[in-house]
Amino acid sequence: MNKEFVMRGQTASGKTEILNFSGNKPGYAYRMTEFSLYESTLSPAATMLGSVTAGKTAVSPDDINFNNEGLIASSVVSYNPGALDGEITHTIVNDTFLITQNLILMVLNTVSGQAINWQCRFVAEKMSKSEEAVTNYKQYTISDE
Repeated sequence: MNKEFVMRGQTASGKTEILNFSGNKPGYAYRMTEFSLYESTLSPAATMLGSVTAGKTAVSPDDINFNNEGLIASSVVSYNPGALDGEITHTIVNDTFLITQNLILMVLNTVSGQAINWQCRFVAEKMSKSEEAVTNYKQYTISDE
């Protein structure tokens, strides 16, 4: 049975957070299964963007490129209570990416500039020694680009 856990926090718009996976159990990798954004202060309208990457530097959430091998998740939440559709949320998570090293999360609030609450859900998976070596090497090459 795989063990799930959650990392959550609040980050100022335009800033980054390190999601720390160093020092976790040897022989385990982690898969992200959820990435959610929620504004910290309700406003009449908001557009929140977020990204999570395994790369060396953060990926700006307003300049997403799915060809970036280290991009693990991106999310766009647009909230306008006066519009017919009210809220639009698009979140894409690469839940096949095995995580063994730290990740970089970046958020951006394009309307109000307020901080953004975020939540990431992960599941731990046991790996064999050979799987661990391949996964570590793959993530090292992505973060070393």
